[in-house]
Amino acid sequence: MKIKILLALLALVFSCSSDNSKLYEWRGENRAGIYYESALLNSWPSNGPEELWALENIGNGYGSPVFVENKFYITGEIDSMAILFCFNLDGEKIWQTEFGREWTESYPGSRSAPTIVDDMIYVSSGMGNLYCVSAKDGSTIWAKYFTEDFQGIYPRFGHSEAILTDGDKLFFTPGGKTLNVVAMNRLTGELLWSNKAYSERSGYNPPKLITLADRHILVTFSAYHLMGFDTETGEMLWAHEQDNLAMDERIPGMGDTQSNTVLYEDGAIFYAAGDGNCGVRLDLSEDGSKITEVWRNKGFDSYMGGIVKLGDFLYGSGTAKKELRSINALTGQLTDSLRIGSGALIAADDMLYYYTQRGTLNLLNYDNGKMKLISSFRVQKGSNEHFSHPVIYQRVLYQRHGRMMMAYDIEEKKL
Repeated sequence: MKIKILLALLALVFSCSSDNSKLYEWRGENRAGIYYESALLNSWPSNGPEELWALENIGNGYGSPVFVENKFYITGEIDSMAILFCFNLDGEKIWQTEFGREWTESYPGSRSAPTIVDDMIYVSSGMGNLYCVSAKDGSTIWAKYFTEDFQGIYPRFGHSEAILTDGDKLFFTPGGKTLNVVAMNRLTGELLWSNKAYSERSGYNPPKLITLADRHILVTFSAYHLMGFDTETGEMLWAHEQDNLAMDERIPGMGDTQSNTVLYEDGAIFYAAGDGNCGVRLDLSEDGSKITEVWRNKGFDSYMGGIVKLGDFLYGSGTAKKELRSINALTGQLTDSLRIGSGALIAADDMLYYYTQRGTLNLLNYDNGKMKLISSFRVQKGSNEHFSHPVIYQRVLYQRHGRMMMAYDIEEKKL
């Protein structure tokens, strides 16, 4: 009873200032994959930029770090447990905390990045367990459990969701038959609404928030549908089916690996679902209640490397053809391609940063959809797959590879 009263008081106190909350999350501002840094190197030495330090103790996993002022947070798996770490910018550990068991089957390890709002961290494991912890010391504020609380259904490769918030709301996609997509009070964990949607297991994508004048929309994937929900009521406004597989072919691991966050700009939704419809543009009605498909491009088929929009062009990884590709966002037509492998992509200071699944970090420039490789080097440290997305913070490039994470100095030094 005392705990419930305390949580209610916390909700009351924080609700007064929620509109001014500071948010730090997956792939930077608006989850767009663009880092607003400047004075970065426009070329690298042949062996790469200077390595400032390397961490060896962050556990198995693929989740990228999230930076908050002079600290960063990252997840990993050690001895089957999900661990959230807090480090300073010199790579020195401040604290670590467990948040249940981690996924240890196909591609074992952590698979998502934490979300930080003010001094509260929201993190979920590959087992779908959702924790809210204190940014000060890692202590648990509240927790919800995938099967017990949501009757969640696991996708083939474990649950993967960088938690999305909107004011005092938090959104989660357990993929259960009834509690398929839910909203909670982020301060207390109290369930606010649920929608059974199509009763499909979840996709793997970190969801997106679209903010309109009169409505906020949660955009997320289930296994075979991109869906838009009114964040206040939980009403499903629209859906876009991934129609590349017949119903009788839809089994776990077939056509359901939708892993990229969608992009939204000026009334247009862009997504790349390599295991579904591939590259798609949808135009959203002014009130957010309807979508209209504008184009598809089967060659823009990134599975999980992220996409970025720069001007009138989209950039992202190819999968069937292992290339970095660009397409015209207005027409959906292919603009350029480079045969440098599939990978994860971000942008900063008018350059592209591309980490391939072969372990090569590439620096490229771009101009109206045309790309040119400037520098590259191979990441030698770490183990297992090269799936993690790069991150840039305060002119340092951070790259995880399994149990290790490296920090590279990419600041352009003034003479």
